[in-house]
Amino acid sequence: MISFRLVYSTLAAVLTLISAGTTTAADRVSGETFALRSPVLASNAMAATSQPLATQVALDIMQRGGNAIDAAIAANAVLGLVEPTGNGIGGDLFAIVWDAKSKKLVGLNGSGRSPKSLSLQWFNDQGYESIPSHGPLPVTVPGTVDGWFMLHNRFGSKPMSELLAPAIRYAEQGFPVTQLIAYYWNRSVPILSKWPGFTEQFTLQGRAPKQGEIWRNPNLAKTLKIIAEQGRNGFYTGPVAKVIAEYMQANGGFLSVADLAEHRGNWVDPVSTNYRGYDVWELPPNGQGIAALQMLNMLEEFDLEAMGRESAEFVHLFTEVKKVVFEDRAKYYADPDFNTIPLATLLSKEYARERLKLIDLSDASDAFAAGNILSEGDTIYLTTADSEGNMVSLIQSNYRGMGSGMTPPGLGFILQDRGEMFSLEPGHFNQFEGGKRPFHTIIPAFVTKNGKPWMSFGLMGGAMQPQGHVQIIVNMIDFDLDVQAAGDAPRIHHTGSSEPTGEQMMDGGILNLETGYPYATIRELMRLGHKVQFANGPYGGYQAIHRADNGVYWGATETRKDGHAAGY
Repeated sequence: MISFRLVYSTLAAVLTLISAGTTTAADRVSGETFALRSPVLASNAMAATSQPLATQVALDIMQRGGNAIDAAIAANAVLGLVEPTGNGIGGDLFAIVWDAKSKKLVGLNGSGRSPKSLSLQWFNDQGYESIPSHGPLPVTVPGTVDGWFMLHNRFGSKPMSELLAPAIRYAEQGFPVTQLIAYYWNRSVPILSKWPGFTEQFTLQGRAPKQGEIWRNPNLAKTLKIIAEQGRNGFYTGPVAKVIAEYMQANGGFLSVADLAEHRGNWVDPVSTNYRGYDVWELPPNGQGIAALQMLNMLEEFDLEAMGRESAEFVHLFTEVKKVVFEDRAKYYADPDFNTIPLATLLSKEYARERLKLIDLSDASDAFAAGNILSEGDTIYLTTADSEGNMVSLIQSNYRGMGSGMTPPGLGFILQDRGEMFSLEPGHFNQFEGGKRPFHTIIPAFVTKNGKPWMSFGLMGGAMQPQGHVQIIVNMIDFDLDVQAAGDAPRIHHTGSSEPTGEQMMDGGILNLETGYPYATIRELMRLGHKVQFANGPYGGYQAIHRADNGVYWGATETRKDGHAAGY
């Protein structure tokens, strides 16, 4: 018979652990208690992706003489097959590359543009107040395939046919669907099945594949073979473009052969801020990467180490800083070809200090205004590093998980719905225009120290991304966590800020805290006026490769996903 005293003492011990914020899946003898695995260490090469098969393909490419850029392209092609819930060749791509030869960072904006025949006036005439989340209207030109060839033409060393071969082989022979991907796939089926071609190409007799079931995509294999044989033109001007355009025109869409043929990605210069001696790099708009830099500029004014990572003081400060920065994000982040983005001001330390004056350290704010400086959401992330020192930070997405639902016949992929991120407000920086790039959430990141590569990293998940980038940096630099523990630590995710699509924050939004924060912290945050909730996320999907001073690569992967980091 179990004594009441034993039960009571055991329960008390459990409650004590919970109140202290202790969450651990196993009894670790080293490292942080919340870390679910050790960093992966290797001297020659490293890959970290959100699906183990893609990581292994990246390593195999590098072991056979390919470089980090080759490996990133090959891994991304595999991810489009094995993780269609987050990406595919119907979506867009951004990348930051550390080129070991020139010892410089290079940025790639591979995002596509809206159909030129569609206009803001058309949406107004039809009575739309916002762009639909699915179907033909939010579809923009897919930029991923062009992005692959831009990366390959400049940095690649292996033939593109060799890089796409693993994805083609898995598409033909099949692979077992992993746990989290099966979960999200099942959620997407009832939403996307109403659109032509989806059920036929992305379900098993109307249902999603289950965890462990073998999935094949022979249509995607055929499309990848066309790309491997005919190059980017096979996609943008050849047979694939013709099928896409005919399908869209037949189903209420506007994307045309001309829109596809005219698409080109852009090489861009990454932008940075120095945070406590580390240069943190992001890509400029139309993405949201500079939000992370603006947040770091404001947080640098405080002694975060003294506050403590789990303190209400830190969480409150972080949340209020995010709210302030996201007002600028809502107002100014858009396609620079259509607007003059005040980058210099937004990224200046002086502007950060001025914006900090808006924050009350003892009270949660309901609303903020954007700075007056006019004079001036699902994804995959992967990173690779090779023996020569090249490193790639690459992010790719269809948006909203599996995308628009628009699935051209016989091609094996779904078109993205990034056009949803336009505003229909006339005069807004991000207002819809034909041939324009929408505001983009997906952002790769990189860190250098004293002019040398220090970390390639990213954290997927819509508006969580800049918040996640900042938390990774702060966890490593201020709170001295290693690259894996920095990702495993419980995360903060504030929602409800003003958006580039026109929504305005008037009630302070909602603060989501991941399991692991002490109850004392939660209670104090509520007393400060925060609306605290707990949910399944999204808290982001993190991958990273840190390069130590001795040249050793430290790989980290996201324990909240099906991810895998490996090296040799």
